[in-house]
Amino acid sequence: MKSAAVVNYAPEKGSVEIREIPKPTIGEDDVLLEVANVGVCGSDLHQWTADHSWPVNYPVVLGHEFGGHIAEVGSRVVGWKEGDRVVSETAAVIDPNNPLCRRGLYNLDPTRKGFGYGVNGAMTRFVRVPARCLHQVPDTLSFEQACLTEPCSVAYNAVVENSRIRPGDRVVVLGPGTIGILCAAVARLCGAEVAIVGLEADQNRLEIAAQYGCVPIIREATEWAKQRDGLGADCIIDAAGVSATLNIALQLVRPNGHITKVGWGPQPLNFSLDPLVQKNVTLQGSFSHNWPIWERVLALLASGTLDVKPIIGGVWPITEWHEAFEKMHRGEVVKSVLKPV
Repeated sequence: MKSAAVVNYAPEKGSVEIREIPKPTIGEDDVLLEVANVGVCGSDLHQWTADHSWPVNYPVVLGHEFGGHIAEVGSRVVGWKEGDRVVSETAAVIDPNNPLCRRGLYNLDPTRKGFGYGVNGAMTRFVRVPARCLHQVPDTLSFEQACLTEPCSVAYNAVVENSRIRPGDRVVVLGPGTIGILCAAVARLCGAEVAIVGLEADQNRLEIAAQYGCVPIIREATEWAKQRDGLGADCIIDAAGVSATLNIALQLVRPNGHITKVGWGPQPLNFSLDPLVQKNVTLQGSFSHNWPIWERVLALLASGTLDVKPIIGGVWPITEWHEAFEKMHRGEVVKSVLKPV
């Protein structure tokens, strides 16, 4: 049995196409997941446009934001059965003996391989998933929303775990993509005043961010950042896909403030980090997520406390992946969601 899949087959720009692939064979500790929906991530776009900065095992099926029903269970899997509604974490391959894995920080395991770049992802009908990656999806939560647990977990990790936002903090988010808007939404849940910054071309995305109670700003956020006492914002969350925005963050953050860098950017910095020293600023990277974060995020989604419906720009069949990618790439929608056929 073969299914259509969105495959990134080479490192050159535009090397993505539909291919027919066989149904995966699972191991003793795996499940075979029949995909209901899969979100298109900015990293999928970066692999398509060949401006990513991580190694890729070509050819590979794209897609790491996904959920669906268990179609088959490995012989050693316990606690799961066929038909269960689940979402999957992204750490498809880890070394359980790595010191970071032993601490529960398997997202930081240097040998980690993720779906959609290290192993085949979920932009197809069936995907092989280690049972340890699974989380139960409540019946009340649609898969169109549940498949966005992954980017929501990225945002939760950046804002709650790595930025430790407190009520009353003033937070500037740079970049109104999916992660930026979700970081802004989570910061609002933490009780912060939030501004989100983009370019003129991001007007539509900024309007969506405003639905979460954020102040949308085009380009220049200095006045807002210094509004309270003239010193700058408590925290800057850099969710833009370029390196240069870190320079903007250094200008906007207050002395003894905090910058969390969650957006990838392969370009060299080409500017001085002296303001980081002079202001006594904490610079924090934030990558991925782990099991307890996923459980918290699923609870927020199921209760409606965190609502992802405003960012979903549409659902396309897998065969129309190109249109879904293009609409995100052009900024016409924040998040495209695909559905296997």
